[in-house]
Amino acid sequence: MENSRASLMFKAAAVAAIGLTATFVMLVQDPDTLFGGGYPELWRRTGLAGAPTRAAACIFAGVFLLAMGWLYRLLFAPLELLRGVDEVGYIAEDGRSRAQAANEVRRRRKTGELPPVYPNGWYRVLDSHMLERGDVKSVTVLGQQVAVFRGQDGKAYVVDAYCPHLGANLAVGGRVVGGCIECPFHGWQFRGTDGKCVRIPYADKVPEFAKVRCWPSCEINGQVLVWFHCDGLEPSWRVPEQSEITRGEWVYRGRTEHFINAHIEEIPENAADIAHLAHLHTPGIVSGVDLRYTNSKTWEFIRHDWKVEWKPEPEPDKHCSQMLVKHALTVFGRHWPLLDLDVVARQVGPGVVFLLFEHSFLGRGVIMHCVTPVEPLLQCVSHTIFYQSTIPPLVPKFILRAECIQFERDVMIWNNKTYISKPMLVKEDSAIQKHRRWFSQFYSENSPRLRYQHDTLDF
Repeated sequence: MENSRASLMFKAAAVAAIGLTATFVMLVQDPDTLFGGGYPELWRRTGLAGAPTRAAACIFAGVFLLAMGWLYRLLFAPLELLRGVDEVGYIAEDGRSRAQAANEVRRRRKTGELPPVYPNGWYRVLDSHMLERGDVKSVTVLGQQVAVFRGQDGKAYVVDAYCPHLGANLAVGGRVVGGCIECPFHGWQFRGTDGKCVRIPYADKVPEFAKVRCWPSCEINGQVLVWFHCDGLEPSWRVPEQSEITRGEWVYRGRTEHFINAHIEEIPENAADIAHLAHLHTPGIVSGVDLRYTNSKTWEFIRHDWKVEWKPEPEPDKHCSQMLVKHALTVFGRHWPLLDLDVVARQVGPGVVFLLFEHSFLGRGVIMHCVTPVEPLLQCVSHTIFYQSTIPPLVPKFILRAECIQFERDVMIWNNKTYISKPMLVKEDSAIQKHRRWFSQFYSENSPRLRYQHDTLDF
């Protein structure tokens, strides 16, 4: 639908530009063409003889600039596709809005016997380019409000959002002072490195116990991440660095963002659910994302073929797993080898996946697939793409858009399904059980569980 609207807008702009250009040329070369015997006598006496020409020139210039702006965004600007909480995966019928449909699904859906809702691991809070020096951002992660700020030294910090003095939100009106964040209510300043209060404007002495919780964080691969462990343990592993991003060989080409109403474990489990690829993702991307219509015969001449293998990694990287994907495209039953694509999806912990692309013609790059729990059954999933700087931006933007279409088909499943702790599986589904055993390493005895349903929390 979005591509269709963009195409119609472009065609309309093109037609308008051609028409205005013709009118402009006619007016400049021969105003008599449009006004018979020349400009009306009244226009001549009032000094407005050239008004139609100037008006046409202004309109033409405006339309031309709009068309050029649209073309620039298409060819060069990063793709930013940010979906709202209720925008994808819900069917609004009988006059209901999508928000009403989403809330009804949340209330009526069977929750099931769920694993703990917040696994231990690293989670993305935002992309680095979203946090300039001196910026403060308010983010909800793992059911907590945090303030993410970048000090004047250029380093990013993550602290609890609420000031321990009287509860003001440090991220709403707070400002950065050096490497500290200042509370907007009374001016208390908290150091980003350890959360300790270093200044109270009206007090002679700062109490030793005055501090705000400081989250273990790191900034790597163009993202700011935080570490969560239910028992407060320090990080036992790190997110690996993608050296091509650090060296600037791969550059940012865009991101997508979706909110998914499901348990966090259901999202990475897709890597081991090999059978769903052939059923859900074989229809071409031109078939769209609404599962009621993806198998329409209109678009069945384009098909995706998938071969997938999932496996966990051994020590010392037991917190990692890999999905090896071979993709092929057929058009009218004919295989197009030029569009064959091999993808290595390496999952690092519960919340970060590296989707590595390598193609002889299309180049190399990575999509950072990150799952961050917002609340127990609401996940924020982002896809951030970095690609070879020598490859035209249109290529990675197309890859990201195609990946987004396939992903949104999964979103429609996740948003309406229930979690089954003991699924009915056949032997061909054996990788699903292996994946659940592998994922269980991120739970501890004290990992938080869902105790009750927040029925009043509407979208």
